[in-house]
Amino acid sequence: MPDDRITPFRVAVPQVDLDDLARRLAATRWADELPEKEVVAGGAGAPAPPGWEYGVPLSYVRDLVERWRTSFDWRAREAELNSYPQFTTVIDGQRIHFAHVRSARPDAVPLVLTHGWPNSFVEYLGLVGPLTAPGSADLPAFHVVIPSLPGFTFSGPTREHGWSARRTARAWAELMRRLGYDRYGVHGNDAGAIVSPILGELDRGHVVGVHVTQIFSFPRGDDGEFDGLTGEDFGKLRFGQAFAGHAIHDRSQQAQPQTLAHALADSPAGQLAWSGQLFGTALSPDDILTNAALYWFTNTAASAARFYYENHRDAEESGPTSVPIGVAAFAHDFQAVRRFADRDHRNILSWNTYDRGGHWAAHDAPDLLVDDIRRFFAALA
Repeated sequence: MPDDRITPFRVAVPQVDLDDLARRLAATRWADELPEKEVVAGGAGAPAPPGWEYGVPLSYVRDLVERWRTSFDWRAREAELNSYPQFTTVIDGQRIHFAHVRSARPDAVPLVLTHGWPNSFVEYLGLVGPLTAPGSADLPAFHVVIPSLPGFTFSGPTREHGWSARRTARAWAELMRRLGYDRYGVHGNDAGAIVSPILGELDRGHVVGVHVTQIFSFPRGDDGEFDGLTGEDFGKLRFGQAFAGHAIHDRSQQAQPQTLAHALADSPAGQLAWSGQLFGTALSPDDILTNAALYWFTNTAASAARFYYENHRDAEESGPTSVPIGVAAFAHDFQAVRRFADRDHRNILSWNTYDRGGHWAAHDAPDLLVDDIRRFFAALA
């Protein structure tokens, strides 16, 4: 008989783990680095920021390690995390951790929000208040469910092969069923923007609509597919190529997730640098450290990386989606060309482009993201 139990969860890192972390941070051996080189203007796409041409610079890591070692208060952050109701359940043999905050509004729409890598469920905690208690009856309210991806932080590690985006989407459908939500909305960013359209399509009898911050639709090399594209469209393609070239995590974790994980499991400074390649300065220092600490304390660098490996090798065919989709495209993030997005998603009802915000819009443009989510789901009511 399946075990559908949902168990309350509290973050409680043992003091011995904090002491071990402090020792390791104090003993960090710093990497060698070349002097900063001059950046030549006029290159295509989005060049690396000055000092980042070879990757995450020493100054970035050293400053954050020093903060982590001397002034970052994990116990205070732990208490803050525990102010949100959290739970675990076992789905398809895998522990799933999630935060679940119900709105007081009787007309609230259930909404599952899926985070990205190297973020965690922390990505959306700052949106809980505005989404559950918008402060006006004229604004939609939501019951918020924020799961940790299988293998990530408190959901990890994974114990079986095959935990791809598709298997995750099936688990999310079961999670929402267990919570008693017959109709619900979906939002995702980064890895969550891969999981969310799959979830919408496979559970479309229950999903109201899917809202994402990226559409992962690219050219396929078909004859004539570039005909008629605008200069702006080609600019988006160049930006996307530069973005993918700068962030190496995708290719390396697709190919050999276990290789780098040995170093990350042994070095908190290494975990911090690996996370920093995609965070940059889009998050506050304490949010960066919180995420790095969550991966460190749970030792889930390897299992989180395996998501990329499994997803890249998922052989199950996917046709175009038909569930209603809304897109919020932020200025400093890569953006899909609409022609390719419409090829893969046949029911895009909303597509809004913003002049600020980046890949982590829940952190650096939360007001725009919340407003876009509200407007999309209000239009589906």
